[in-house]
Amino acid sequence: MSAEFETDLKDLGGKLSQVEAVMDLEALRNEVGALEEQAADPHLWDDPGEAQKITSRLSHKQAQLRRVTELRQRLDDLAVLHELAVAEGDAASRDEAEKELKDLAKEIDALEVRTLLSGEYDERNAVVTIRAEAGGVDAADWAEMLLRMYLRWAERHGYPTEVYDISYAEEAGIKSATFKVSAPYVYGTLSVEQGTHRLVRISPFDNQSRRQTSFAHVEVLPEVEEVDHVDVPEKDIRIDVYRSSGPGGQSVNTTDSAVRITHLPTGIVVSCQNEKSQLQNRAAAMKVLQAKLLQRKKEEERAEMEALRDGGSSWGNQMRSYVLHPYQMVKDIRTEHEVGNPTAVLDGDIDGFLEAGIRWRKQTANV
Repeated sequence: MSAEFETDLKDLGGKLSQVEAVMDLEALRNEVGALEEQAADPHLWDDPGEAQKITSRLSHKQAQLRRVTELRQRLDDLAVLHELAVAEGDAASRDEAEKELKDLAKEIDALEVRTLLSGEYDERNAVVTIRAEAGGVDAADWAEMLLRMYLRWAERHGYPTEVYDISYAEEAGIKSATFKVSAPYVYGTLSVEQGTHRLVRISPFDNQSRRQTSFAHVEVLPEVEEVDHVDVPEKDIRIDVYRSSGPGGQSVNTTDSAVRITHLPTGIVVSCQNEKSQLQNRAAAMKVLQAKLLQRKKEEERAEMEALRDGGSSWGNQMRSYVLHPYQMVKDIRTEHEVGNPTAVLDGDIDGFLEAGIRWRKQTANV
């Protein structure tokens, strides 16, 4: 048992060393030092926008450095703990060491996946849009289930979310929804979710309790930043205002605060009704429009940005199946990663699918 433990510990140390090499700890420490100098500048907050960017980046980089250094320290401490446990014949300490080894393996694997996120926009926040596709009322209900799944995933990780817009279906569910998730590397993480999600179940809306297959499409975009320079001339947009509405068409306020923006050259339409004022809704809708225009721009300019494309039909772009009847299973079509507990997945337990998707994307890119 001791020899096996030491072998596993050595392998884990080697994996962490590879992660440290990819992260380039010396360069990371230098960047943290430079950002700390900028953050200490007494004139930093003369430009609040720039100050926010610097302090936010500093916080993210410090967290990265702290995470990897703490893992290395825990690995070193574990070697000492195990050696003492064996020398003293302490079964309780040996069990504690075994548990710590498993915990460390899981955390180092997750950090390794993070190092695979090296795309141009991977560090950014994510703007996610979910649309009901084929399947009628079941598809609308399915789109709402997916919305909850992603919001629960973000909640589990402590990631802030902001719902920009929800278009409710007449009978049940939603036609579409757009929301933002804010966290380091969340775009790179969630971008592997883009595609058509397929649900098979006994329809709760069918009085004959027949099995129904329904589809919803997930689009994931990076949040635009000022450096992207996505110009949207006023002459190219039409802005409509209307009253926000909730389920069943009920008005949720008495003023025309909701905003719909149509980009005339492309026909792209975005809307936002979540904020209290028309001005806030317009600003949020413009950010979503800019994200979509950035997507289009990069698709045209660079072939490697094809992963950002809004793709295909219900049948042609399937990436995951969720089967609730006649058996219970969720399976990713690309990675073949699967689990037999759809309830947990639909409650936001999707990290296994995300990690498998990121590894799969990296492997296919290297082929």
